[in-house]
Amino acid sequence: MSRNFFIVLLVVVVVGAALLFIYKTPALAPGSVEQGQATAEFGGVSLRIEYATTTAARELGLGGRESIAPDEAMLFVFPVDDLYGFWMNDMLMPVDIFWLDAQGQVVSIEQDVAPETYPNVFYPTVPARYVLETVAGFAREHSILIGTSLVLKNFPSVTE
Repeated sequence: MSRNFFIVLLVVVVVGAALLFIYKTPALAPGSVEQGQATAEFGGVSLRIEYATTTAARELGLGGRESIAPDEAMLFVFPVDDLYGFWMNDMLMPVDIFWLDAQGQVVSIEQDVAPETYPNVFYPTVPARYVLETVAGFAREHSILIGTSLVLKNFPSVTE
């Protein structure tokens, strides 16, 4: 075979690999736990949960996003119970913040936290293992109170 054939073949393989890299589809279906997402029930509402299980993911959180859907939330996963503080650095939308214990029950709530509150830091009243952020008004709209459980098949753990 000619040298030109191998050059063309090499170019086709490289371009094909580049296109696969750029346009790759996720290996796992949306909502799978391994992908960092799941579905949970919270206050009688089904929520699509995105996990933040690494330091980098917890630091970024929902920062930079202009909105999330009413049925979406982010679950921040910590290695131990503590008084984890949250602030609105790089936030573009208000949120409700729920601190949950190791069993997934709400132990503290901060409602309608606006981006303008930055650099104020919000802390739970007691140590928590998880923090859930939803759209602002979720607690009021769905009557979420201290003791409400986030029903999730398997709570994730820190992955770093």
